[in-house]
Amino acid sequence: MTDTVTVVGAGLAGSECALQLAHRGVPVKLYEQRPTNNTVAHHTDRCAELVCSNSLKATRLESAAGLLKHELETMGSYVLAAAKEHAVPAGGALAVDRDGFSEAVTEMVEAEPLIELVREEVCELPEDPAVIAAGPLCSDALFKALSDKLGGAALSFFDAAAPIVDAETIDRTRVFAQSRYEEESAGDYLNCPMDKEEYQRFYDELISAKRVIARDFEQSDLFCACQPVEEVARTGVDSLRFGALKPVGLKDPRTGRRPWAAVQLRAENKAGTAYNLVGFQTNLTWPEQKRVFRLIPGLEEAEFFRYGVMHRNTFVDSPKVLDRTFGIPGTKIRLAGQICGTEGYVEAIASGLLAALNTYADITDKPLVTLPPETAFGALVAYATDPETKDYQPMHVNFGLVPPLADQSLKKRERYAAYRDRAIAQMDAFMEERRDLFENEA
Repeated sequence: MTDTVTVVGAGLAGSECALQLAHRGVPVKLYEQRPTNNTVAHHTDRCAELVCSNSLKATRLESAAGLLKHELETMGSYVLAAAKEHAVPAGGALAVDRDGFSEAVTEMVEAEPLIELVREEVCELPEDPAVIAAGPLCSDALFKALSDKLGGAALSFFDAAAPIVDAETIDRTRVFAQSRYEEESAGDYLNCPMDKEEYQRFYDELISAKRVIARDFEQSDLFCACQPVEEVARTGVDSLRFGALKPVGLKDPRTGRRPWAAVQLRAENKAGTAYNLVGFQTNLTWPEQKRVFRLIPGLEEAEFFRYGVMHRNTFVDSPKVLDRTFGIPGTKIRLAGQICGTEGYVEAIASGLLAALNTYADITDKPLVTLPPETAFGALVAYATDPETKDYQPMHVNFGLVPPLADQSLKKRERYAAYRDRAIAQMDAFMEERRDLFENEA
């Protein structure tokens, strides 16, 4: 096999894509612009660096996120395997030690003899076969080249990341360890309880605090899953109490009662030396973050390893400009990851795997891959490449995208279990039918 595939971007999608191709005997040139050309959100030059939360969401097979993980395991995802090896406690979710995870993926990439990791920016569209997995922080030059090729069909939205605090500076006399739903796993989260007066004071200061971007965006520019906490708060005084700060299922051991509100902290690493403020993506200036977030009980003396940041994410209008394999029509160049508008870490991993399978199919003259729409990722791809999709916006995998069941009388729990069973059966059938894609994997 002589075709060398160019993969642009060593994030989640690009790393998965490169590893999948290499393990099928395909030489890969993997380009990564960091550290020579850093982004506003990245902090290292490692592959698969997570720039926002360290959570890869739910693991339950009765959830779309959990089902997607099962599908990736079935298909042999290398990046997901690294995530599971570097998991940290997070209740019913898969969260990872941020540094350990990215170090592991980098080591896999660098150890693979068929992958050449090139540390330089790509400013023009590469010759095919190629996969552009440059992410939502794609360089201006490459995105201009891509937009020119696609006719300028580019969109954008604002994304935000939450701050991370030093565990040693958390007041453990106020903060208690408990998962919101203890039947999943007790004690995986730290909780900062608030009474009504503490919550009101925090709320008032939060909505009046200075922001980095004051007039540059409107509410419609904000992706709903990454809304800055202050923007959520502006929708109503109780919005946070019914969202990220909901106290349901918690009991403050100091009072024996449920708090009025509670800020949850999730471990960033296995050592438990750093904690992420769950749901606290923010656009506040750094001095304001320090002032306002120190109003949270237990964080009065908190030191911040990383402040929250907000940045513009850019993606293409996939339903209008890409084919069913996220390919650019008339070429053997594909897109993968969040630049396609498939939002989420695990979704990015999946799209990198799918790009690798279709690129491998191109090279070996095999039929292209179309995943069953009844599967979690197949449903997302079908949505993202359907020309009938209107007003395309970033989308996480979810059961709202899958084809309806024949039995419409099922209740929610039963319906989700039926989605699970149907998807697993369809994925098993796909794996059997397309053994040609997996039989040559080293």
